[in-house]
Amino acid sequence: MTKERLTSLDVFRGFTILLMTIVNNPGSWSSIYPPLEHAEWHGCTPTDLVFPFFVFIMGTAIPFAMPVKYFDGAVFNKILVRSLRIFCLGLFLSVFSRIHLFGLEGIPLLGVRLVIAFAVAYALLGNFSIKVKTILAVGIFIILLSLAFSGLEHFEDTRIPGVLQRIAIVYFFASILYLKTNLKTQLGVVASILVIYYLLMAFVPVPGFGPANFDKGTNLAAWLDNLVLNGHLWSVSKTWDPEGILSTLPAIGTGILGMYIGQLLNLQTNRTEILKKTAVTGVILLIGGLLWNIIFPINKSLWTSSYVLYTAGIATLCLSLLYYIIDIQGYKKWAKLFLIWGVNPMIVFFFSGIIPRVLGSIQVQNPETGGEEISVLTLIYKHGIAPCFENPLNASLAYALSYAVFWSVILWIFYKKKMIFKV
Repeated sequence: MTKERLTSLDVFRGFTILLMTIVNNPGSWSSIYPPLEHAEWHGCTPTDLVFPFFVFIMGTAIPFAMPVKYFDGAVFNKILVRSLRIFCLGLFLSVFSRIHLFGLEGIPLLGVRLVIAFAVAYALLGNFSIKVKTILAVGIFIILLSLAFSGLEHFEDTRIPGVLQRIAIVYFFASILYLKTNLKTQLGVVASILVIYYLLMAFVPVPGFGPANFDKGTNLAAWLDNLVLNGHLWSVSKTWDPEGILSTLPAIGTGILGMYIGQLLNLQTNRTEILKKTAVTGVILLIGGLLWNIIFPINKSLWTSSYVLYTAGIATLCLSLLYYIIDIQGYKKWAKLFLIWGVNPMIVFFFSGIIPRVLGSIQVQNPETGGEEISVLTLIYKHGIAPCFENPLNASLAYALSYAVFWSVILWIFYKKKMIFKV
């Protein structure tokens, strides 16, 4: 049994995935407006809200997907398989550009990679029986991990953590917690997680570095990442990962808080009363995050406890506002753009990551020099969009918006044809 979709939640999800697409695809990473960049370390920009919003929304959707609480082996298997499918979609993004077969290069190799990518997407997003889904998800999971740890040259430093990987882990634990416990226990669990994480990060000495700290690369979370996943971390940081092991613990807290709001929205009571409850909860979370920030700074890469409360508070208030406008007042037409993004998030997440990799791997002659080769991605931006703008910040943003328009057209077609891809 599945309850009717909550339009405001789909719109909120659509806004989040649209913003994610824009901030992840600037024309130039050296020319970005400050609000569209992550905070250097401590702090929170609008861009730093995207990931926790997505985790929060995933948690909020759980009570709507499973309004009747029932847990047995079959239900556990469905949760596990969905988690594996999400995890594998994210892990494949790390593997895609590393695929090499039969000594192929250039366009032939790219063609092979794309065929594999579409096959993986079909296997992980296709609507099969649960038995087939299980076989495909487990099989792909084993293959991808085997490649990552095979020692093969092209795969030896494959990144294991990632955005979708973290979402998969959060979904797994939050779903089981939802089905096996009540609201009071869930709040107790999230409180315990956030306090324990703070105590670990603030008071446990870091082997090889000294006293506990919240600094980049020398904190406890970074040490654990490098100990367990050495060589398989984010290529920029190398020795730690923003979606690492220990920091996934408070991310589960974000999912649980979203799940709590989802249960409030599912209450069989007056919608105005529901709105009051969610709005008050949002304010409490926001204030709690700001107060905790005094001793445990708001930080996305560490996913600090203050960051959990602060971002969950903002997410709750945003969803409350949308709930009032759309589901209580009935003003929906303005939100159609966000709605078409919100009902197909995974297909966007996966292929919006594949397309830049494809365009970046196709080499063509530089029209300025004739001999030098540049990627199609560079050609489109530097010779198609950048010349239209004097300000490089505007040019970079224009490219990101153009990419979002491209995806809007595709998603509009999917929406009109009622094509919804789910994991």
